[in-house]
Amino acid sequence: MPHPMFRPRRLREKPLLRKMVRETALSVDDFVYPLFVQHGRGVREPIGSMPGQFRLSVDELIKECKDAAGMGIPAVLLFGIPAEKDPRGSEAWAEDGIVQQAVRAVKDSVPDVCLCEYTSHGHCGVVEDGAVRNDPTLELLARTAVSHVEAGADVVAPSDMMDGRVGALREALDEASFAETPIMAYSAKYASVFYGPFREAAESTPQFGDRRSYQMDPANAQEAMREIALDLDEGADIVMVKPALPYLDIIARAKLEFGVPLAAYSVSGEYAMIRAAGRLGWLDEERAILEALTSIRRAGADIILTYFAKDAARLLERGTHLR
Repeated sequence: MPHPMFRPRRLREKPLLRKMVRETALSVDDFVYPLFVQHGRGVREPIGSMPGQFRLSVDELIKECKDAAGMGIPAVLLFGIPAEKDPRGSEAWAEDGIVQQAVRAVKDSVPDVCLCEYTSHGHCGVVEDGAVRNDPTLELLARTAVSHVEAGADVVAPSDMMDGRVGALREALDEASFAETPIMAYSAKYASVFYGPFREAAESTPQFGDRRSYQMDPANAQEAMREIALDLDEGADIVMVKPALPYLDIIARAKLEFGVPLAAYSVSGEYAMIRAAGRLGWLDEERAILEALTSIRRAGADIILTYFAKDAARLLERGTHLR
């Protein structure tokens, strides 16, 4: 039997060679750390379905951000949990709203621009006659974005999936003399079961119906490309795919087709699955964290929003890599 001409195993057998020819590098510089902030003082409330994550008061948020910055994590994403909610989500743009307070206290932050955490009905827009109305929502989203930047936000990230919201935010920011503020758009945000733990954390479960009328059908890929193209045309600077692991094909296709800065959000359900399986001893949690994040990076993401940011930073600092 003739020997094979090509022997890929030659470059796999020794750890040093494997490392030298590795195609994808994971770095702490890739991470954005999502955090939940609420009113109060000295609050560090555990989130049951997301072990290791907390609802934080602003003073505790500052400590968490200092800790993350000390690990080299370059940015955080803030989700506000208001003390009171109303049908229009008015605390989302209030001068003394929880995210506005948090942004003033913490720089280098990316506040999420959406209404679901602030509305009493839990939907991402204005509800009239039992339906979420697109165009009336745009004005509220634009007001929210401007208020976040006035408070000191470096980037705004609209996550609502209303048609035309990137254009509305860009126009409002430009008119308010914030033309230099980038928009990171949740461009391909799917109606996913993997958001479950987040909705507990942010107290944002819809009080009626669901979000399928504005979030994308998980079966669709070409539609994601259209959504990304529309957001870029309206002025998005960074586009995002959410969730990450179930949509690696969308991440790869978006990077190939558009070649623009691309973010991927590894969502709460992805975090919860790995964390739970690791704690039950069903898999090696540390290796699973790095393998999952590396797969997102390999697919084409330039930025990874992950609740594992601190865990991954520790592993990378320790010199732990995929074996």
